[in-house]
Amino acid sequence: MENQTNMKKLNERVSTIIQQYHSLKEENALIRNELVTLKAESEIKNQEIEKLVEQNTMKDLEIEEIVNKIENILG
Repeated sequence: MENQTNMKKLNERVSTIIQQYHSLKEENALIRNELVTLKAESEIKNQEIEKLVEQNTMKDLEIEEIVNKIENILG
């Protein structure tokens, strides 16, 4: 009788551990998916920043050209 009670307790604990395992496995999968999404978003933002920096550099060059033309005109 006592052996059955111990087996029942052991079975309950094993079931609880298995449930926790499955729960953590699902949570891990969700976090992994979120990480992949965030990395993709970060890459898109980095590309956009790179593009804007390049545009800014080009604008600076245009401004320098305009200033040089004005200086040449003014003498």
